[in-house]
Amino acid sequence: MGGPDECWYYCLKHRRAEQSKRCWFADRIGPYPDRATAERALEIVRERNARADARDEGN
Repeated sequence: MGGPDECWYYCLKHRRAEQSKRCWFADRIGPYPDRATAERALEIVRERNARADARDEGN
């Protein structure tokens, strides 16, 4: 990933991918390497949570 101004985040407040750290950290998910990945942030979070839940259920 590039410098902080080159990274992409998903802003929960504005519900869109944004470049750089414009919004408050608690409103951001990321960083992501590109806009397309940042736009999938909520899907990525759901997938990670599902995997973690499946691991927890296996114990």
